[in-house]
Amino acid sequence: MTDAPTHAADTDTDGADDAADRKVVEQEQAEIKDFVKGLSADDIKSGNWFTKLAAHAMNAYTEKVDWQYFQDRYAGVPADVIVDQRIKMASRYAALEGGLSAGAYTATVAATIGSLGGASPATVPAAVATMMVDVAFISQLQLRLAYDISVLYRVPLDVHDPEDLWKLIRVAFTIKSGEAANKTVIKAVPALVRPLVKRFYSGSVLAAGKTLPVVGKHLLQRNVIKIGIPLVGVPLAVLLNRYTTLLAGRHARAVFRNEARVIELAEGMSRSSRHPQLMLWVAWLVIRANSNIADDEALLMRHLVRLVRERHEVVDEQFAHVVDIDPAEVWKRLGAEPGDLGDVLDAAERVATVDGDVNSREKAVLAELRERCRRG
Repeated sequence: MTDAPTHAADTDTDGADDAADRKVVEQEQAEIKDFVKGLSADDIKSGNWFTKLAAHAMNAYTEKVDWQYFQDRYAGVPADVIVDQRIKMASRYAALEGGLSAGAYTATVAATIGSLGGASPATVPAAVATMMVDVAFISQLQLRLAYDISVLYRVPLDVHDPEDLWKLIRVAFTIKSGEAANKTVIKAVPALVRPLVKRFYSGSVLAAGKTLPVVGKHLLQRNVIKIGIPLVGVPLAVLLNRYTTLLAGRHARAVFRNEARVIELAEGMSRSSRHPQLMLWVAWLVIRANSNIADDEALLMRHLVRLVRERHEVVDEQFAHVVDIDPAEVWKRLGAEPGDLGDVLDAAERVATVDGDVNSREKAVLAELRERCRRG
């Protein structure tokens, strides 16, 4: 894993040979086994194993996998196509690994996890270590898949930045607003598997804080379902690994594709603006027409401010310190600008639609803006 990625990035077709896929999975699994051998019982029980896995899985990987990496392999292919293929490939790898690891899932393993203790790797029972290979393999696979999707949609993520790393973790493991897996996404899996997937994602949520050991505990707890349902063995491990990875990929696609849409909108607004500073004030006025700020609106403003600074070299300290925006101040600024303000009006209309349909308060602001632009 430190030399070159061996999962979906290196496979170009959906109908890849099963033997070749199995070889890749076995290679990845062997490297994960080496990683697990270095874990102590306390690492596993406390969840600290995930802290170590995040560094192990992502540091060297992100140095090699960037936009150019994918361009070399998929030159000219739209991002949506590549993302779809990678999700399918990752879910196929997950299923294969589930079959290889399923022998570790016995009713005694769950009880053994609860009694773990000690700092020495030698104290980790063999059955638990084998199960940890599966948990670590799937966690790494889903982390890297989410990262790949962010790269393909040109959404910048720095895994060395705590905020970006936490964002990647939330997306990779479908953690959103303290909820379990996205209900809309779950509907995409076969009805027969749906109850198992829901149970896999149910239980404890990450209300304890944004710490990586908490994530490790959460992932370990939700994987115990593979042990807790008797007489299913290999089929359950295969199904859960496949469909939870499928859901993770689809969730990452939905999140990062939407963010790419917002970034694209911000870039278009900045590029076409003849009044970048005024555009920021008007955009914020439209957004603050409502008492609540939608996530997409906040994202749009963050990228608008960045792009205006980078492209137009505009840094507005007064705007940065605004708490309650005064419409009169915006109209004053609007009236002081000579010439055609069509670009400002166009930007305002785009801002109003970024989070969905335009509501009555936003319509009122737009109507006032149109009238003032017409009079001006």
